[in-house]
Amino acid sequence: MNFDPLFQSQIASLKEEGNYRVFAELERINQALPRAKNHDPDMPTEVTVWCSNDYLGMSQHPKVCKAMKEAIDAGGIGAGGTRNISGTNHEHILLEKELSDLHGKEAALLFTSGYVSNWASLSTLGSRLPDSIIFSDSLNHASMIEGIKQARCMKVIWQHNDVEDLDRKLAQAPANSTKIVAFESVYSMDGDICPMKEIVEVAEKYNALTYLDEVHAVGLYGPHGGGIAEQEGLMDRITLIEGTLGKAFGCMGGYITGSAALCDFIRSFASGFIFTTALPPALAAAARLSVAHLKDSDVERRAQRRNVEQLRAKLNAAGIPHMDNPSHIIPVLIKDPVKCRMLSDYLMREWGIYIQPINYPTVPKGTERLRITPGPYHSDEDIDRLVQTLNHLWKQCKVSRAVA
Repeated sequence: MNFDPLFQSQIASLKEEGNYRVFAELERINQALPRAKNHDPDMPTEVTVWCSNDYLGMSQHPKVCKAMKEAIDAGGIGAGGTRNISGTNHEHILLEKELSDLHGKEAALLFTSGYVSNWASLSTLGSRLPDSIIFSDSLNHASMIEGIKQARCMKVIWQHNDVEDLDRKLAQAPANSTKIVAFESVYSMDGDICPMKEIVEVAEKYNALTYLDEVHAVGLYGPHGGGIAEQEGLMDRITLIEGTLGKAFGCMGGYITGSAALCDFIRSFASGFIFTTALPPALAAAARLSVAHLKDSDVERRAQRRNVEQLRAKLNAAGIPHMDNPSHIIPVLIKDPVKCRMLSDYLMREWGIYIQPINYPTVPKGTERLRITPGPYHSDEDIDRLVQTLNHLWKQCKVSRAVA
């Protein structure tokens, strides 16, 4: 039997809705951020990238690249298998120590990605702690949702960043249940930041475990890059802090930090850790140098914040509607999937500006957007050119402008 028609029919539906995803074939140019080569013959050969999660450009920092090259020369590429089978590489231990220190915790545990660290940790906590109930913010990431599903315990969804709703729902839970409050610090699509202190206080009121996803905040916030929890002085009051090495730290991998007992518990029972090949030691070495550098250096963060503020101000002056938030993420709302794709294509084809459209299911239908993430290496000329181009497209395509 030919199953391809079943696949093709659903792909066709995606295309009709305007939600079919097309990946740009790009090749980053070392030491030339934010430039990249474009391998599409119908597009400009070089583009300016405005939507990378390599928020601080650490993937091309000379110290980070040097650390990875030296680790490859010393020990080769791969880890050789899971940490149980091949042994825990020394670089894994050094990186875990660096991460536990970053978050002021006793221990840390590495995973192959932030997605896996969320899925594995939440599913393990929910499935193995007695009478677990996971209280999940309604806008939590897909990886957290998947972990909660796999936990097969009771779950309660509380309204996004609504502390009063969380309080009400925790109050309704049985007194003998193990309560787990799962939330993020910076939400990646709207760029809003949670009311962390209030969430923590409510969780403490009901003796709940707090599970914080800081993937879009680590490296970027706090005096040492420890995230919003460090910035707000709350790291010691949060049970588990989860992060990624693949965004501001410019590498790859995910991790959790917490007490030694908590990390040992996840290490011992999480299938997503036990049965997965470990991160290549060279990646761990590069990540360790990146984390250590951003603990001491504020140069990259200050340059990024300046560019974020400058772009927001110029978008405001041009009447280009973007979501107001306190983070580094600038969502420019289009609210139509076809028009969002069209604008993205125009930007790439006519001006060599790459901003990937964000459509359903990443965001709800009717909230389609261009998600812009200025980095420290965008120049004033890059910013001016982006705003001028968007202004031109808003006139040409008759897109609604912001009301002054």
